[in-house]
Amino acid sequence: MKKLHLSLTKKLWLTITASIIITILFSYFLSHLFYEKLYVDHIEVSLLIEGNLLAADYESGPLTDELRDQIDWYNSKNESEVFVVSNPRELSACLPFEIDYETLIGAEEREELLKGNPVTKMGYEERFDRQIMAVIIPLLDENGLEGIIYLYLPLAKITELMKNFSYLWLIAALLFGTITIYLGTILVQRLTNPLKQMKDAAERVSRGDYSVKIQRNSNDEIGQLAEAFNHMSSSIQKEDERKKEFLANVSHELRTPISYVLGYSDAMLTGVVKKEEEHQKYLQLIHREAGRMERLVGDLLDLTKLDTQEYRLDKMPLPLAQLVEDATQKYIPIMKEKGLTFSLQLDPDIIVNGDEGRIEQVVQNIMDNALRYTELGGITITLQRESNECILMVKDTGIGIPEEDLEKIKHRFYRVNKARTRLDGGTGLGLAITDKIVHLHGGKLLIDSIQGKGTTVEITLPVIDVPE
Repeated sequence: MKKLHLSLTKKLWLTITASIIITILFSYFLSHLFYEKLYVDHIEVSLLIEGNLLAADYESGPLTDELRDQIDWYNSKNESEVFVVSNPRELSACLPFEIDYETLIGAEEREELLKGNPVTKMGYEERFDRQIMAVIIPLLDENGLEGIIYLYLPLAKITELMKNFSYLWLIAALLFGTITIYLGTILVQRLTNPLKQMKDAAERVSRGDYSVKIQRNSNDEIGQLAEAFNHMSSSIQKEDERKKEFLANVSHELRTPISYVLGYSDAMLTGVVKKEEEHQKYLQLIHREAGRMERLVGDLLDLTKLDTQEYRLDKMPLPLAQLVEDATQKYIPIMKEKGLTFSLQLDPDIIVNGDEGRIEQVVQNIMDNALRYTELGGITITLQRESNECILMVKDTGIGIPEEDLEKIKHRFYRVNKARTRLDGGTGLGLAITDKIVHLHGGKLLIDSIQGKGTTVEITLPVIDVPE
């Protein structure tokens, strides 16, 4: 059996139409129910009022001919049928239809009459082909029940009562249904048109066209969805551009050392290099370029690991001051050789929950950059606590970073001075890796710099309190 597929527009339209039809039918039958109930209650109240007014003329003792004549006269002028009898069994002679006295007045009804309470009865009568509402009013004196006043009225059928109303209702229902279906169709179109635009836009985005934008015409959920789609499209476009740029940068970074390796090795293999000194020099160049490629591939693998959501840090409580001191020991000889000063001002009581290897990598990446771009002065590292956080600050007196480059300095492969960085063997990924590691530790990485005066790198990490 072929499955029926309906568009969202058709589903909404059918839902609205079905809701309107159900509402009309429910309202119609509900109005019938209330109308009938109100009508029956009104008849019952009217008969009770009539019966009590007639019973008010009875004083006491046996029923008089004067009271009988008065009620007969009222009966001839009134819509309802009224009888007064001294014995309820006499009703069979007065009523134009058969009646069972035991059914009419049972033991419970008689008790109510003896208490002076009226009795209401309603039942179907074949002669009239309709329900009959009857009220029995007791006539009491000190001797007991002297008689009853019996009032009854055949109830009009609901179809008779609502004949004219039904015509009006039908016309109003058709008018209401037409208007609401028309307005509902407009509403459905307004709701689904943006969704259709999003569907078309999503298909264009899937084909690589990120320039498509959806116009936001409202502030409701549909408008918010359009805004979210536009934001998603822009994010995908940026990510796609970043991937293309990343691949281009990787290719560019690898092209230079590969070309060097190929060129030097080819020169050695073809016999162009004959002297032993040149031979050793070319081997050193090949070794240097191979080391550069190794560092680049290693940094790329680090970034790939850190970017995956499955990556988990091996965290443990760490004395951060000791870790920083150990990680910077290997740089002391280099700074002495360059004539740079080195100062450590570390709070030894600061404990962080972190991955020892990764935090050491952060310190070394920052120190590598500081040493690479500092020729005079020195480097100062401070560690202090502020509330529930600690601040690790690495300050150098190097060449600094231009203000326009500060926002991009943490981007992958971004270099302020590309020629200098390649010469030194940098990959342009160190700060990107550092920023990612700090973020995974719940911290922040800030870089402030004044060109010609130096750079300050500030790392904020949460601390843990160790019981004394």
